[in-house]
Amino acid sequence: MILHRLAPFALLMLAACGASETNPPTDPAAPINTPEAEAPAPPAPPPGVGSIMPGSGPQTFVGLWAANRGWCANPQGAERPIEISTTRFEGYENSCGILSVSQVADGYEAGLACSAEGQTSRERVRMNVQGDAMRLTWLNRNSAVVSLVRCPTPGETEPSS
Repeated sequence: MILHRLAPFALLMLAACGASETNPPTDPAAPINTPEAEAPAPPAPPPGVGSIMPGSGPQTFVGLWAANRGWCANPQGAERPIEISTTRFEGYENSCGILSVSQVADGYEAGLACSAEGQTSRERVRMNVQGDAMRLTWLNRNSAVVSLVRCPTPGETEPSS
């Protein structure tokens, strides 16, 4: 009995919702018109970045790095910066492709396929970045450590010391 008395009230409530507020499951939802929804999508990462760069990855180690800040201005020669991208590790008289990158407790470890002076090799490095300083550890070379500083990008001013 009680259900028969509530039925007209339930129908009235459902009618108040209106068809315009919900879309059938087979139809797409209406677009959201907010400033956030209308903002352009962020640029897509370079190919392979999503699969090999966990965590904050590239922004920590990508860039120009030198053993001495004075070398940052040298475009060539032995005393020039190395360039690390998401896919390459380029230094003086050597060139390496980055095969893999994995996040570890103190930074990132990368597997490299290198060629230098006509020879090829596989290398493993650990990159630990703190601000504008990198501790680069050559894992295949008795864990030899090189301290590097980040070079400013073109157009950027040198930090004052």
